[in-house]
Amino acid sequence: MRRRLFAATLALAASLGWLPPAHAQAGNQNSGEITVFAAASLTDAFKALGEQWRARTGQTVRFSFASSSTLARQIEQGAPADIFASADEPWADYLQQRQLLVDSTRVSPIGNSLVLVAPAAEARPVALARGTDLAALLGPNGRLATGDPAHVPVGRYAQQALTWMGQWDAIAPRIARADSVRAALLLVERGEAPFGIVYGTDAAIAPAVKAVGTFPAESHPPITYPFALTRRAADNAQARALFAFLTGPDAAETYRRFGFSLRSP
Repeated sequence: MRRRLFAATLALAASLGWLPPAHAQAGNQNSGEITVFAAASLTDAFKALGEQWRARTGQTVRFSFASSSTLARQIEQGAPADIFASADEPWADYLQQRQLLVDSTRVSPIGNSLVLVAPAAEARPVALARGTDLAALLGPNGRLATGDPAHVPVGRYAQQALTWMGQWDAIAPRIARADSVRAALLLVERGEAPFGIVYGTDAAIAPAVKAVGTFPAESHPPITYPFALTRRAADNAQARALFAFLTGPDAAETYRRFGFSLRSP
């Protein structure tokens, strides 16, 4: 009976649009583990930092990586996250406006760049400036892979950069809208799109693709990563200690190693 009830509960959660990742569920069952919901572009850096934290403290960190929008909505619906790390400020605003973050902890310690990528074997430099004809570079049938501008941060930045270039109207119908920056990167890696717009850090960890141009800083708002404790972790000493580590000087070298820029407090 209990098993049938548990299965029915999971089915109901799925029908309502939220089913937490298995590893997040496991973390919630063990109060000694901290669960971090983090933007997909933080995957490699946070995994490395998680290993450093485990070596330092003996504590395992549970990570859930996805688009910031997906994670924010899961937290809104009750997902067991202790720390939220977004790839843009608006999704942190979204949770803060709903009083789901500890406002006093919010900080944006790192930044990123926005780049145009192509399959490494076909990569040629592209000058990204006002008037650059990206539509012509795509060819008659090519599509541009990036996050869905409706909700994925990298897609929003891409739309702003393409608008600045005067290319948005021509490119918008040809965008392959991925549900995260890593999914967009994969489309280019597989050769399913001749070009993609991703973060500089993502391009750096994918040997099958190469950054062929960097969008000028003035073409889009600064790419910043707001971190904050969630309300459920407000009184959790372990979560606060991990948060201090992720946002403090001990993590700085790891962020630099993975290509992130450090921002002043």
